[in-house]
Amino acid sequence: MGNTVITTSTDEIRKMKDYYSKYISPKVPPGGIFAAKTPSCSITAYKSGKVLFQGKDGELEAARWGQPAAKTAKSAQQTASHLPANISSMSIIGSDEVGTGDYFGPITVVAAYVKKEDLPLLKELGVQDSKNLKDDKIIEIAKQLVKVVPYSLLTLHNRKYNDMQGSGMSQGKLKALLHNQAIGHVLNKIAPEKPEAILIDQFAKEEIYYSHLKGQRNIMRENVYFSTKAEGIHLAVAAASMIARYAFVQHFEKLGEKAGFVLPKGAGAQVDVAAARLIKSKGAHCLPDFVKLHFANTGKAMKIAGK
Repeated sequence: MGNTVITTSTDEIRKMKDYYSKYISPKVPPGGIFAAKTPSCSITAYKSGKVLFQGKDGELEAARWGQPAAKTAKSAQQTASHLPANISSMSIIGSDEVGTGDYFGPITVVAAYVKKEDLPLLKELGVQDSKNLKDDKIIEIAKQLVKVVPYSLLTLHNRKYNDMQGSGMSQGKLKALLHNQAIGHVLNKIAPEKPEAILIDQFAKEEIYYSHLKGQRNIMRENVYFSTKAEGIHLAVAAASMIARYAFVQHFEKLGEKAGFVLPKGAGAQVDVAAARLIKSKGAHCLPDFVKLHFANTGKAMKIAGK
């Protein structure tokens, strides 16, 4: 497990605190602003502007917010150079996913095609980085988006997720398969028209992404680019993220109805308590339909439930 440190602004740290609000820890070290723990990473932000990411996905999670402090200038230059200079004004397919860090609920992946002439309309609708918006606003905008942009939504429900993950597939491989499939669906929808580029919100290095797809038919490679914080690079990714969030929230609410009580999002302590309640009311055998079993929350919930 490595440590990754980035240096950022107070405003950015405030955004990070909001983004990780579901995972906030009550214990903050001296000189710290906040501490959070996701299923695969611990994040600690300090008043100095430094943010420490620790854990198996520390480097990947840090990449959402910036580059390691010692490599900022060089890495930023490399990131900028690998994308077309005018990508933000191109007609592109953007793809993103929601739900990977939530114990309850599915993973939703969306690819959406936004033509350059429709960019002003999306701005008018309020499309932006979804980390800046609450769910009710995202849903309001997404309901309009689904009427104006060609998109593909794929939902990997808990039961199938657990079966696939249990067979040896990593979450990264599952996401790669879903992104590739969703992009292929959109390409078919808009054919014979072709996007000027395809932009994937990066969750793995390019070579790892394609290694996950080995053996698959119809691997999308033409004009495909990867970038962290892709929602801020092109509105197509922001639109995909909003539609994915809208779908995730709908599925999440239905799951709550099935459980018989409101389920908490994220993977914090409140999730352990909710899962324990579910175990007590329906039995541990019901968990595969509600949760991502491999999360550490499963063991904690079983302990709380006395199983």
